[in-house]
Amino acid sequence: MAGMFGSDSDGVSNAASKAAFKQNLNKVYKWYTGGFLAFVVVLAVLEQMGLPRSWIGFIFLLATIGLYAGIGIMSRTNDAAEYYVAGRRVPAVYNGMATGADWMSAASFIGMAGTLYLTGYGGLAFIMGWTGGYCLVALFLAPYMRKFGQFTVPDFLGERYGGNLPRFIGIVAAILCSFVYVVAQIYGVGLITSRLTGVAFELGIFLGLGGILVCSFLGGMRAVTWTQVAQYIILIVAYLIPVVWLSVKQTGVPVPQAIYGAQLEKVTALEKKLTEDPKEIAVREVFKQRSAALAEKLKDPATALAADKAAAEKRVADLKAANGAAAEIAAAEKALAGLPKDAAAAKTAWTAAKARDDAKSRPINGMPKHATSYAGDPNGDAAAQKAFDVSRRNFMALIFCLMVGTAALPHILMRYYTVPSVKEARESVSWSLFFIFLLYFTAPALAVLVKYEVFTLVVGTPFDQLPAWVASWTKVDPTLLSVVDINKDGILQLNEMSIGGDIVVLATPEIGGLPYVISGLVAAGGLAAALSTADGLLLTIANALSHDLYYKMIDPNASTGRRVALSKTLLLVVALAAAYVAAQKPADILFLVSAAFSFAAASFFPALTLGIFWKRATGIAASLGMVAGLGVTAYYMVTTQTWLRGIFDITSPVVLWWDIQPISAGLFGVPVGFAVIILVSLVTPAPNRKIQQLVEFVRYPNLKAS
Repeated sequence: MAGMFGSDSDGVSNAASKAAFKQNLNKVYKWYTGGFLAFVVVLAVLEQMGLPRSWIGFIFLLATIGLYAGIGIMSRTNDAAEYYVAGRRVPAVYNGMATGADWMSAASFIGMAGTLYLTGYGGLAFIMGWTGGYCLVALFLAPYMRKFGQFTVPDFLGERYGGNLPRFIGIVAAILCSFVYVVAQIYGVGLITSRLTGVAFELGIFLGLGGILVCSFLGGMRAVTWTQVAQYIILIVAYLIPVVWLSVKQTGVPVPQAIYGAQLEKVTALEKKLTEDPKEIAVREVFKQRSAALAEKLKDPATALAADKAAAEKRVADLKAANGAAAEIAAAEKALAGLPKDAAAAKTAWTAAKARDDAKSRPINGMPKHATSYAGDPNGDAAAQKAFDVSRRNFMALIFCLMVGTAALPHILMRYYTVPSVKEARESVSWSLFFIFLLYFTAPALAVLVKYEVFTLVVGTPFDQLPAWVASWTKVDPTLLSVVDINKDGILQLNEMSIGGDIVVLATPEIGGLPYVISGLVAAGGLAAALSTADGLLLTIANALSHDLYYKMIDPNASTGRRVALSKTLLLVVALAAAYVAAQKPADILFLVSAAFSFAAASFFPALTLGIFWKRATGIAASLGMVAGLGVTAYYMVTTQTWLRGIFDITSPVVLWWDIQPISAGLFGVPVGFAVIILVSLVTPAPNRKIQQLVEFVRYPNLKAS
C-alpha cells in the first residue's frame, strides 16, 4: 500500500516517476470504484432475497468506515512532510477530488437541496457563494501560497509578516473557524449513523469518530488525502443515482440538469394552482385563527397559562369521573403534562408556535415561490419596494461572505500545499471546481424534482393512501416530516404537511421508489461527506497547535518525531472535545457553521491577499487588521443574532446595519480588515528587504529565489 499512496522515502522527483505514480493511482481507484459499485449491486440482490434493512445499514456503516480506516492504517507515517502536506506529491486531479470531499460537509450534501426546496431562488446564494469562492482561491491565493512553501495558513502569516504575533492571531482565528465547523460535522456523523443503524445518537458519534481518528491520527494529511478521494467517489455516486432516477421517472431523460427548467415551469404552475385552491385556503384560515389565539395568549402569558392548566386539569377530572376510555384519559394527562412549566416557558413556546402558524397561514406552506428572485415587489408600494431591496441586499451580502470566507478557510487552503508545483496548485483548483460543480449543479434540479413529486403525488392524496415513505419518515423524526389533517376532510393539503430540509436528500430514494439499499447508499454518502470534512478540520486545528504554536513559537528545536507525536495527541484531544460538544446537541449549530465563513473572511482574507499582492503590508498592520475584522464581525453577530444575544444576556433592541442579517456579518469585517491593514502599513516602517523580495518572488513566476 505504501507503493500506492506514497512512502517516507525521498519521494517522487522526476517526471517519469510522477507519471508512474499517477498511473498507479488511476489503477487503484478504478478498481476501488468498480468494487464499490459491485458491493452496492450485491447488497441490492441480497435485499431482494430478504436481507433486513437494519442489516443493510450496519453493513454500509461497517464497510465504509472499515475502508477508510484501512486506508488510514496503510498510509500511516511519522515523516513531517508526509504528515503535514502528504509529501507534496498529490496529483492535481486527485487533490481536486480530495478538496471536493473536504468541502462537501454534511450540511452541503444533505442540507443544500433541502435549502433550495424550502427557499427556492434564495438558496442559490449558497451555491453561487461557495463555488465563486474557488474562483477567488485560484486567482488570489492557492498558487501563490503554494509557491511560498509553508505547511499551514498561520505558518504563511508568520513567515510573510515576520513575527509571532500574526502567527498567533492566525492560530486563534483558525481554531475559532474550524472548531465550530468540526462540531457540526461530528453532529452530522452521529445523526446519520444513528439513522443508518438505529443506535443511539451519542453512540453514533463515537462510532463515526473512530473512523475519523484512524485516518487523520495515523497518517495525517497523507492518509486524509487518499481517504478523501475514496470518500468523494462514494458521496458523488450516492448523490447522483437517486436524482438521475427521479429525472427518468418524471421525464424519461437521465440528465436532471437538462430538464431542470422544464420541471421548474411545471412547479411554478402547481404553486399558482395550490395558492388558489379553496381547500388550501381553508387550511390557511385555520392556521391564521390559531395564530390570532396565540397572539391573545402572549398579551398575558401567566393568566393564559393558568387558564390552560385549569382547563386541562378539569378535562382529566371529568374523564375519570365519567369512567372515560383509557386512551382518552392518557391523552388528556399527556396534554396536561405537556403544558409549559411557567410563564417564561409559555412565552417562548407560544412565540415559536405563533411563528410556525404565521408561516402556515401563507400560501404554499409559507415557502417563497421557487422561481421568484426576491421578496417584495420593486413596482409595488413603499413596503413592498423596501422588502425587495432588503431581500436583494441580503442575497448579495451572503454571496459575498460565502465567497470570501470559502477562499480563506484554513482547511481548504491547506489542501493546495500538497501538490508538487505551483502550476498543479492552479490546476488543482480547477479540478476542485469541477468536482464540486457536479454536486452543486445537481442540487437545484434535485430540489425541483422532489417538489414536483410532492406537489403531484402527495398533496391531494387521501391520508390512508399516502406513499409509504411519508409514514416511515414521520416515525423516524416528526421534526423532519409530519402530516396532520387540520380541516378534517381526509385529504392531505400542502399546508397540512411540515417538512424539514434534511429529509429532501435522505428520502429521495424512497420518494423515487428505489430499493432501500439506495437509501443506505445515500446515508453512506452523507457520512462520507461529514467524515471527510471532519478529517480536514481536525488536522487543521491539531497542526495549528503542534506546528505553528509549539514548533514555531515554543520549541523550534523539537524533533520531527516529537512534533508529529504532539500533533497526533492534540488531534485526539480536539476530536474528543468536539464529540463531547456535539453530544450536547448545541442550539443553532447550523447558524454558527454558516457564520464561520464570515469569521474566516474577516480574519484571513485581507491579510492573505495583501500579504501576497502588496509588499508594503507590515506585520503589526496585519495583526491589527485581523483583530479588527474579526472583532467587528463578532460584535455584529453577538448583538443581532437571537441565540448569541441570549448567551451574552443582551436585552437592548436589535439594530441591523443596513438591514443585513447576522449570518453576513463578514460584510462589515472584511472592509474594516483591509482598511486597517492599509492605513497602519502606511504609517509604520516597511518590511525588511528580504520579505519584500520574497513577496516579489511569490508573485512573479519567472523570478528565482534570491
